[in-house]
Amino acid sequence: MPHRPGPPHRLERVSGDVCAASELLEVLWGRGQEAAASGVVSPSQLRALLVIEKQEGSNLRSLGEALGSRAPSVSRLCDRMEAMGLIQRDPSPTSRREVELRLTGRGRALLEECREIRTRELSAVLERMQPAEVAALAEGLAAFRSAASQRLTGGRSPVGRLGDGIADSA
Repeated sequence: MPHRPGPPHRLERVSGDVCAASELLEVLWGRGQEAAASGVVSPSQLRALLVIEKQEGSNLRSLGEALGSRAPSVSRLCDRMEAMGLIQRDPSPTSRREVELRLTGRGRALLEECREIRTRELSAVLERMQPAEVAALAEGLAAFRSAASQRLTGGRSPVGRLGDGIADSA
């Protein structure tokens, strides 16, 4: 059974704090998406690119499971990303009915560029914190990543950095 940090009202308060921090991260991360010279992608496209990066060669069903989306939506999402030159679909060597999803060089470059911009944005925020606060944040985030990984993978061993979270993101 997972360790719980205090009574339920404490969990709700911490959840609220995490949500508020997440919203601020979304704003900072949005700067990265908009500033990327490689092109603007939607948040759902970015999440899909991250999953494909972590599960290179996976199929549409696996991508849909990771994103929590249904097949028609995932297929349309991949159509758009393929048209943008961010992913490619290759025939599966094991099944004629399936395709394998892979990032293109442009897709990889976009993720790298977003990561660099986001890292600069986050570093600017962390520089405003005391060293002890940064250390406490790092420790808490490591525990959070582990718990989130278990939830996202259903307790299975995570695949690559996917277990570290799609939120590790770009």
